[in-house]
Formats: sequence, structure tokens, C-alpha cells
Amino acid sequence: METEKLKPVLEALFAASDKPLSVNQISELFVGDIEQPDKDDIRKAIQELVAQYQHSGIELKQVASGFRFQVRAEFETWITRLWEQKPPRYSRALMETLALIAYRQPITRGEIEDIRGVSVSTNMIKTLQEREWVKLLGHKDVPGRPTLYGTTKIFLDYFNLKSLNELPTLAEIRDLDQYHPEFAFGESSDVVAQ
Repeated sequence: METEKLKPVLEALFAASDKPLSVNQISELFVGDIEQPDKDDIRKAIQELVAQYQHSGIELKQVASGFRFQVRAEFETWITRLWEQKPPRYSRALMETLALIAYRQPITRGEIEDIRGVSVSTNMIKTLQEREWVKLLGHKDVPGRPTLYGTTKIFLDYFNLKSLNELPTLAEIRDLDQYHPEFAFGESSDVVAQ
């Protein structure tokens, strides 16, 4: 299939999908079609769309799970005004726990507590799992077999990352709010009510 014919099909797919689409997922959607594009054709069309939307209010962005259309970060101020509901605010303790899991995975709850110097509430881990940012990776082979935690592709997608290698280095982190301003730290140890 020609790139010029494929691009509007891909635009429609990205606009209609509620999650990122990988090249493999897109390729499967064409199985049985007379003009079935190969994966290289799909990649080429995606790259042309990325370039086409380069100076637009939206962008075609690659994250861990694939590609998706999203609003460019610089327009967040106006977009947030569309909704009355405020985004959830997460406590400093929850964000510290998430950061430790992201940077030190696989990690146990006990190891998190040792680093932070305070206990980690069950609700905190539960909140991270409910958001699907953290998952159980298995159990550490020590007495008591504590659970090992790690991040998910949904975590990477949410924070616009293709891989953990894109996380800022610990030396670069001065203020987490500059990376994701909706995370205004509160004083409690759990999610603040919406």
C-alpha cells in the first residue's frame, strides 16, 4: 500500500484508539486485505506522520506500548481548563515510593522502607497497583520470600517514556514538579480526595 494511502488510515486508527498502537498491532489490522502494507511501510508512514504533526497542537508520540496521538505538553494549561474535575494529587510519600520502584526495580517493600526510613503503607502500594503503574514481579529468594515490585508499560506510557532508560538521572532531578506539574505534593501519605 502506498504511503499516501496508508497515512490517513493510520491517522484514523490513532485517533480512534484509546491506547497506544504498536507496528505489530497495526499490521494485524490489515491481515486479509488486498493491499496489505508490510511493517516497513507502516513505519515509514508513521515517521511521515510524526514529521507532518511536528508544528501542530497534537503530536504522534512513541511510548513503551506503541504510538499515540496526544496534545503537546506546552498546551496543557488550556487543555486542563476543559474539565472541571481536577487531576488527582499524590503525596510526596507516594511519589518517593514510585520513584524508588522505578529506579531500583526489582525492589521489595522492606528495601523501600530501609531507603525511605519509614514504613510503606499497604494503601500506597495498592494505589500504585490500581493505577497500573506498579506490578508484582515475583518473590525474592530470601526467608519470608518478600514480593518484588517493578513498573509497567502503563507507567512508561503515562510518563511519555519509551523505556526506563529515558528516566532522568537522579543527578538531574531537582524538582519532580517540572517533569509532571500535576503532581503537587500534599502532606498526607495517601492519594488526596478528588
